[in-house]
Amino acid sequence: MLKKQPKKTKRDIEKIAKNIKLIILDVDGVMTDGSIILDNKGNEFKVFHVRDGHGVKMAQGAGITVAIITGRNSKVVERRAKELGITEVYQGIFKKSAVYESLLEKYKCKDEDVAFMGDDIVDVELLKRAGLTAVPNDADERVKKLALFVSTKKGGRGAVREFIELILESSGLLESVSGESFD
Repeated sequence: MLKKQPKKTKRDIEKIAKNIKLIILDVDGVMTDGSIILDNKGNEFKVFHVRDGHGVKMAQGAGITVAIITGRNSKVVERRAKELGITEVYQGIFKKSAVYESLLEKYKCKDEDVAFMGDDIVDVELLKRAGLTAVPNDADERVKKLALFVSTKKGGRGAVREFIELILESSGLLESVSGESFD
């Protein structure tokens, strides 16, 4: 049985968010809507939302490292990560905690410095460890209970961007990386 995350206020979440140095994202169901389209020629197709990608670029512009840890292997993910300048890409990983540990060591982070967004039971370990955890609105219901932040958006439909904007806004960096004032 998955243990429910203690209820945090928006202010609690913002306090945690302002110290994030590393954002780790799952792919299927987070950066995409979870659909995997295969054709008869063996090609795989995934749909990524451009605003999520822009959110990644804003986080990088603010000096936050973005990493991907996903259970599947896909050339499409490799390509999208390259387009976004994400160099920390780990595919075919079902035991995500080992990669998580190596990222903590490499970037000299503690759990509280890390934000993680996942959507399914393979993400439970990291949802229990990372300082700031999030899921898309359409994540597995049991997994939602573990997250500090549940996006109002679905996976692949702006959930990543919403999560990143929360982090950037909490640390006072949103306007500087977007070039816009939202008042």
